[in-house]
Amino acid sequence: MMTSVDTDLIRVLADPLRLKIVTLLAHETLCTTHLVEETGARQTNLSNHLKVLREAGVVETEPCGRFTYYKLKPEVIAALAGQFTELAEHARTAADRKRSCP
Repeated sequence: MMTSVDTDLIRVLADPLRLKIVTLLAHETLCTTHLVEETGARQTNLSNHLKVLREAGVVETEPCGRFTYYKLKPEVIAALAGQFTELAEHARTAADRKRSCP
């Protein structure tokens, strides 16, 4: 059976700002204000990227008074990492399997 990698999730994480957000959230739960300070992005731009991450299931929100905190969903990242780990395992044994040329 062929291993498939979640290409939609890779596209979401391939954006440099979104990857920076994910990296920051891997270390702590942050609100939009913190993320603006840490990334230097404008708030509207950051909000658009957070929406993409939410819709992809990568982050979840936690309301706290008038602020919204964001936290990373580690199981999503772990599942993607597992897909790549499985590919690597297949590649390790691929040298033993070679199709004959016609």
